[in-house]
Amino acid sequence: MSEKLDAATEAFVAHRNLLFTVAYEMLGSAADAEDVLQETWLKWVDVDLAEVRDVRSYLVRITTRQSLSRLRTLGRRKESYVGSWLPEPLLTAPDVALDVELADSVSMAVLLVLETLSPTERAVFVLREVFDVDYDEIAAAVDKSPAAVRQIAHRARAHVAARRPRGVVSATDTHDAVEAFQRAVQTGDLQGLLDKLAPDVVLVGDGGGIKQAVLKPVVGAERVARALAVGVPRIGREMSSVESAQVNGYPALVLRVDGRVDTVLAVRVEEGLITGLYSVRNPEKLSRLDREIPISR
Repeated sequence: MSEKLDAATEAFVAHRNLLFTVAYEMLGSAADAEDVLQETWLKWVDVDLAEVRDVRSYLVRITTRQSLSRLRTLGRRKESYVGSWLPEPLLTAPDVALDVELADSVSMAVLLVLETLSPTERAVFVLREVFDVDYDEIAAAVDKSPAAVRQIAHRARAHVAARRPRGVVSATDTHDAVEAFQRAVQTGDLQGLLDKLAPDVVLVGDGGGIKQAVLKPVVGAERVARALAVGVPRIGREMSSVESAQVNGYPALVLRVDGRVDTVLAVRVEEGLITGLYSVRNPEKLSRLDREIPISR
């Protein structure tokens, strides 16, 4: 029994970061992804390992099924959410940005697009497009035929392509824009903010009904700059620090009040200008900003 448990533990630990990433991309919540991993482990230890031909595929299948079940529950929960819902931000390691496809797949902008898919479409898209799982394995994970999975994948791919940001994101441009944006936030320089915002920039806020945040997306540079001027704590009076960090694969700002994380401002930059701002203030989504969360594929 001990040998079986040791083998199961070794296999699970070897794939843990991958499984967490699958669950997070399905759910947009690190807390729920951790719960899914716990459920996956409990099912995994009951499996006869001698019957498992491909450990990675088997574990991904369990994780996907648990994520699908939780995703349907989350959908009902989000219907009563106060204001806009944003994914839980993750503090990620610098090397995540080097894998452009992985970084893009966990970005706030793309995770919000994935929210517009049905649970099964989201599972199929994530497994196929991000993790390159073959159609037969996906079919086993979502209880569909391979032919049906191919159709779902085609439909989901077209849906995402029509809605995801189209511009190529440069790490250098993003870093420079976030640096300038940080200076503007620190000094309260409204013109400095305007200079870095694209004319059609969109600000989405998530306070969860607990903290003040814009309840609906704000569109347009001047309107966004005014909303930030009112909604962002001021250095010296309220805010104790504003620092740059790697969040969901891209540079972002972390604002602290009395040493505690108050706001995460994730940023989407295209052609040197900020086209998307995602302000997470819900305290329930900010508890993991004290450590990097390993993700992989």
